[in-house]
Amino acid sequence: MIIIGIDPGTCVTGYGIIRTEGMSYSPIDYGCIKPPSALKLTDRYLIIFNGVEELLNKFEPDALVVETQYVKKNPQSALKLGMARGVIIVAARRKGVQVYEYVPTKAKLAIAGSGRASKHQVQRMVQRLLNLPEPPCPEDAADALALAICHAQALKQRQLLGTEI
Repeated sequence: MIIIGIDPGTCVTGYGIIRTEGMSYSPIDYGCIKPPSALKLTDRYLIIFNGVEELLNKFEPDALVVETQYVKKNPQSALKLGMARGVIIVAARRKGVQVYEYVPTKAKLAIAGSGRASKHQVQRMVQRLLNLPEPPCPEDAADALALAICHAQALKQRQLLGTEI
């Protein structure tokens, strides 16, 4: 099974693609989609959409996992992030790829054993779990890989329990 994790953002959208076989995970690709910050938001959303669509066409994943919104205090940031998530979800559904969502704390818990793990801890644990020679950079790509691993673990757990996800 191929799973793509996406950590959405209007400046940097991280992605991480893994293959799962039993209890093992192997990295396929990871990186970021970085629309130029000088562009209008509407143009950045199009770049994110096109970038995700290109990844979907190239790797043909079985599932796309996107991080749910995390809102601190700024409603404008939440709206912008929600729009980025929306174009990602539309790109996946347009290709018939199932979409799953996880809160950041759940992915951190699955990877590092704590929902409050630092970005550095997530990078190091993703490196270990995927046997990478160095921590995945940038952090957004590591977060995306963590989402994909989190989903793979959830699938395995559901499989063992005999329930659907």
